[in-house]
Amino acid sequence: MFREAGEAAEAVRAQLERNRAAATELGAALRALAPRAVVTCARGSSDHAATYAKYLVETRLGVLTASAAPSIASVYNAPQDLRDCLFVAISQSGGSPDVLAAAQAAHRAGAVVVALVNDEDSPLARAARYCLPLCAGKEESVAATKTYIASLAAIAHLVAAWSDDARLLQALSSAPAALERAWALPWDAAVERLREKSHLFVLARGVGLGVAQEAALKCKETCGLHAESFSAAEVRHGPQALLEGSFPALVLAQDDEARPGLEAFARELVDRNVEVLAAGIDVPGATILPTIEAHPAIQPLLLAQSFYRLANALAIARGHDPDRPPHLRKVTRTT
Repeated sequence: MFREAGEAAEAVRAQLERNRAAATELGAALRALAPRAVVTCARGSSDHAATYAKYLVETRLGVLTASAAPSIASVYNAPQDLRDCLFVAISQSGGSPDVLAAAQAAHRAGAVVVALVNDEDSPLARAARYCLPLCAGKEESVAATKTYIASLAAIAHLVAAWSDDARLLQALSSAPAALERAWALPWDAAVERLREKSHLFVLARGVGLGVAQEAALKCKETCGLHAESFSAAEVRHGPQALLEGSFPALVLAQDDEARPGLEAFARELVDRNVEVLAAGIDVPGATILPTIEAHPAIQPLLLAQSFYRLANALAIARGHDPDRPPHLRKVTRTT
């Protein structure tokens, strides 16, 4: 896990070069199509990348974006009207039967299917009209790391090309170097704070919410730490009742319109004697984790990169093997 997570920068560098022409072509096609909606389809870490896609598409392009339930196609075999829609399937292996069935059903229902997949020879890649390879190379660790970051980069590339956003394209070209710097950031203080904890909330908003979801999953699968992710707005609707001294919160923020609200909520938690670990905001009384300045749409990639190093170290500190999480396999074939 440690070695592969550290390869994320090189994966993104290779992906940007490989997909340059394909993303430009796809962006032009989408501007001509003007999809009435975007439907994402994924499982696990890839579905957390889809959360990032939702916020990025809706804030940058104003197109309604929602996550598909794969079982609508794979279990219920229920037809849907997806005419003039973009269907984005995200998968590391491209072999999960339910995601494949959903993509095939979307094609029959009139959608333009795009696959973001690491295995270019997979059934999902072959079923799509367009394919943007993740170019992450072989990933042996059960816990996805570089493929998740590569998925975020592919989504950012798709949105930048579709919106013809030169600033985002330029920021994306700088992402590999920023990822290398983010990998080296010291988040060791969080290891000591979380070593003996039983529970954790991971809080974020907007384009960063998918990284909070991913962080909570990694805490569960590699560290044996029960963690749940919430929007910092949604957590106020009940879940915050659990937050107290022995139940900490990790707050992840990118520098956009969501940051002030995250900062204000983190201050409230500190005032209530909740242990807060904060990345991307500066709150007195919290444990501050260093971050890299970047375009707000790129910062989630950097937060994920720094977090993966923390997750690996935390798993070992808690007596777990991050490369062998119990009861899990690399490719999960759900129907």
